[in-house]
Amino acid sequence: MRIIAGEYRSRVLTAPRGMETRPTSDRLRETLFNILAPRIAGARFTDLYAGSGAVGLEALSRGAMHVHFAENAPPAITAIRQNLKLLNISRNYMLHERSALATLDRLQQQQSVQDILFLDPPYEAAKEYEQVLGMLGSAASARLLAPEALVVAEHAKRTSLAARYGVLERIREKTQGDAALSFYQRIADATE
Repeated sequence: MRIIAGEYRSRVLTAPRGMETRPTSDRLRETLFNILAPRIAGARFTDLYAGSGAVGLEALSRGAMHVHFAENAPPAITAIRQNLKLLNISRNYMLHERSALATLDRLQQQQSVQDILFLDPPYEAAKEYEQVLGMLGSAASARLLAPEALVVAEHAKRTSLAARYGVLERIREKTQGDAALSFYQRIADATE
């Protein structure tokens, strides 16, 4: 696993020990960031279920202004800290050692507006997709999502996510191998 492009290009990353974390493949991460390229410079990015932190670190490498990493598994938190140290990153990020929902709740309370939110829970955790996407699609998320914010969910290709979660509507889906990326955006003037 490595950083694909940007300031930290080709730097090798540490993965969490054990089988509980499934890192986003280099190839899928490259596809994701090719799509996000016009939006990433200067973006406020949130990496939910961060695992090794590879997606958020890729965002920083490519010019994101700030990244929030949300992770609550101790081996993954250790890996994120090791990767931050390995890349000598000491600013422009916040590591939230808590669940994705608890992190989003805290960001809402702080009125920390985000441009891009990426979520990659364990594929078998369908409930996590429903809860997080449901929360982000609720009226309460207005203080969290920038007007043109993009929410991206990585999931198994065989798992179909809903086309709409409250005011979030899927605008694109990209499959690659056994994985898929679903891109959601707030519908203008939509009500739940």
